Amino acid sequence: MTRTFLAFDLGAESGRAVLGSLSGRTLAINEIHRFPNGGVRLPSGLYWDVLRLWHEIERGLDLALKQTKLDGIGVDAWGVDCALLGADGALLENPRHYRDARNRGVPEKVFEIVPRREIFAQTGVQFIQINTLYQLFAMKLAGSSALAAARTLLMIPDLFHYWLTGVARSELTIASTTQFYNPLQQRWAYKLLARVDLPAAILPEIVQPGAALGNLRGGPAVPVYATASHDTAAAVAAVPAQGEDWLYISSGTWSLMGVELERPVIDPESLEMNLTNEIGAGGRIRLLKNIAGLWLLQECRRAW
Repeated sequence: MTRTFLAFDLGAESGRAVLGSLSGRTLAINEIHRFPNGGVRLPSGLYWDVLRLWHEIERGLDLALKQTKLDGIGVDAWGVDCALLGADGALLENPRHYRDARNRGVPEKVFEIVPRREIFAQTGVQFIQINTLYQLFAMKLAGSSALAAARTLLMIPDLFHYWLTGVARSELTIASTTQFYNPLQQRWAYKLLARVDLPAAILPEIVQPGAALGNLRGGPAVPVYATASHDTAAAVAAVPAQGEDWLYISSGTWSLMGVELERPVIDPESLEMNLTNEIGAGGRIRLLKNIAGLWLLQECRRAW
């Protein structure tokens, strides 16, 4: 029996729709749609055009349904960026791009309230100004009307899962990129959020990778799954390695080098080395280091 799934893989420069057909232990993969992605600069800042991405997802879905019957759909995307929904469930504004200038200098303002070592003790995540924690704090400092009106925060893949199903959840691997998820307590870092006066009430329930969210809205009854929704978690899950004596390098706009472990490594040495503990498929810890990837090449190509 062959089962066919549709995956949307969204990256910072491009996205694609891929059909995967599983027959026994054999997986056949067929890319059916590819499209560009990138930031959109407005006078107020740098944003993601999630409405254009939604159009491309609809296009990919239409192409897939014309070819085959689907047994499931899932989305993965880059980490740290988020969308805010209002009381009616509508998107309040296009999500900001993690390279937006508003994040500059914000981590240092947070450290005036909560020291680095305390943040790391609660989250195990590296310090980089793009983290969701600092994006939200930048909004708070600016008196953001969107943050004040927000009733739900969704990471980028969670947003598309919500639009596909009407179910608002946060998948574990993508939640772990925010720097307000506690891998030791396996829940949102509520104490940290309270210290910096950010609204924990807007954070949805966290679900495990592979959780069924619901059926596709407005179409055939196809189940939508919260896959390992962080693109790096999805890539590492596909590494054909066995045992413990291996590491991975996942290269795209960013390059990520790391290992998979059973438990997070939260100690003075990992803090000093600015390592990060993100969650992978199966609940394992991806201890990794961010490295400059293809972004400079991508920017050169864009400019030239």
